[in-house]
Amino acid sequence: MKKALLFITYLFFAIFILQAQSVQELINQTDLARLTTTVREFSGEDATTVNGNPVTLLNRVSNSGNDDAAYYIKERMEALGLTVEEHDYSAGGKNIIATQVGNTNPNDIYLISAHYDSIANYCADDNASGVAAIMELARILSPHCTENTVVYALWDEEETGLHGSRAYAQRAANDGDNILGAFNIDMMGYDGDDDSKFDIDVRPFANSLAMKDDIIAVNTTYGLNLIPVVVNPGTTASDHSSFWSQGYSAVLFGESWESNDVVPAYHSPNDRINLFNMPYYHEMSKLVVGYMATKANTIDNAITNNATFLTSNEDSSSATYQWVDCDNANSPISNETNQNFTPSVSGNYAVQVTVSGCTLMSDCVAFNVLGVNDYQLENLRMFPNPTTDVIKLSGFSSDVTQINTKLISITGKEIFKKKLNVNKSEINTVDLPSGVYFLEVGVSSNTKKTFKVVKQ
Repeated sequence: MKKALLFITYLFFAIFILQAQSVQELINQTDLARLTTTVREFSGEDATTVNGNPVTLLNRVSNSGNDDAAYYIKERMEALGLTVEEHDYSAGGKNIIATQVGNTNPNDIYLISAHYDSIANYCADDNASGVAAIMELARILSPHCTENTVVYALWDEEETGLHGSRAYAQRAANDGDNILGAFNIDMMGYDGDDDSKFDIDVRPFANSLAMKDDIIAVNTTYGLNLIPVVVNPGTTASDHSSFWSQGYSAVLFGESWESNDVVPAYHSPNDRINLFNMPYYHEMSKLVVGYMATKANTIDNAITNNATFLTSNEDSSSATYQWVDCDNANSPISNETNQNFTPSVSGNYAVQVTVSGCTLMSDCVAFNVLGVNDYQLENLRMFPNPTTDVIKLSGFSSDVTQINTKLISITGKEIFKKKLNVNKSEINTVDLPSGVYFLEVGVSSNTKKTFKVVKQ
């Protein structure tokens, strides 16, 4: 069936941009070679192993016996450290459900799914393509702490009537599971006309339309080479509709049937990986990673070097920090347990970030203690903050007479540039809308300092 920083001289990123950096790093880990290997193994092009035995997963038709395919998924999800359930909902039906429990909001669930059964031999696009994308997502996301719970669901018996997903969605509803979104993938490897279009099938159930908007936003934000086609009312002929039936938010994500760009070997043993548009499949898989990473909300363990100090990008109110000296066997630095850290000597430093009992270590970042010119702004202060009208600057070194200022909105838009005399270094914010801004203060192109400004 169809369808599913070694040295930065100033900081002006808002919270959502810091999160975006982390998501971008996860997107960048999407590996086409791994995706290809999984599709080839799962569609029977190449032999693989299950339970230590050599097998070829040529046939995944439920009524012909597809347990090897199910156990292939289970073994590889367990190897990632995920909790895996065999959901035996009938005598012949077996879903594989892998769970990554959220550290902050364990009851808030985002589910990503694809059916693993097939209607004929091979069936690479339908739906080894979706299975491989979910397994790649799990490889990338599972080592990270997430705020919300992620469920990786692989359905059986989609081809015979959505039986696997219906059984699970009914159980979830009966149990009161708080599934905030069910993101279903069904066929995502074919783009015959190379137009980069993909479908989002959606209907106005629960917050499904908002899910559609979020997927499009991720595609735009991270510059993926894809063109969304919104189908509303979308098809009910795939596993997302099982969640619509239970009142959950859900969408179907996949190649563009709406544009009549249909794999010519649909539902036949000629549906093989040689028909994939590999650059397209790679971009589609990146979008899967990007969307789910934003919903899982991973801990950001990156560091920003602000020239005069280091900052952990994770600014959750529940986060704790411990800075370490990478040049001294990652030994903790006494009393350095704040989000910001100003090293006294040049070297390499990292931070351990803990949120809700989950601890991650950042990469080591090189920091150079600044020269004399940089201390022209060492004691620079801005007040009051938050502000309702005028903000003032003080603390310039005695050799500074004039400064350059730039105010930037939270979206990165430049509001104004002004040259100020240090004897009258005031900025009127009365006419600015309430919100968060960034004020850049500079003496020269290489000597700058940035403040986060909260306008009330």
